Amino acid sequence: MHDPHAKLRDEIFHQVLDGPGESDPAARREAAADSDVASDLRTLVGKIHQHAYTVTDDDVASLQAVHGDDKMFEIIVAAALGASRQRLAAGLAALEEA
Repeated sequence: MHDPHAKLRDEIFHQVLDGPGESDPAARREAAADSDVASDLRTLVGKIHQHAYTVTDDDVASLQAVHGDDKMFEIIVAAALGASRQRLAAGLAALEEA
């Protein structure tokens, strides 16, 4: 299936995951993939991938104290983008099968 937005979406992913930032690009890629995330971030990243609506202010605040605002923002955005990419791939695959 032709995806007219794939190039732009890939560029956004590249900028978010590999671009300059306060957090390590490897940590952002791990958050996006929901794999090998640092143990203290694992619960939050898992929630973002599986049940984002369950993330609470307390989940974020406790990690902000350790990692800081900028790093936490980058990890959260990376996880959200990774989760969205997984859902998009599943949706496109379903359309292909239909």
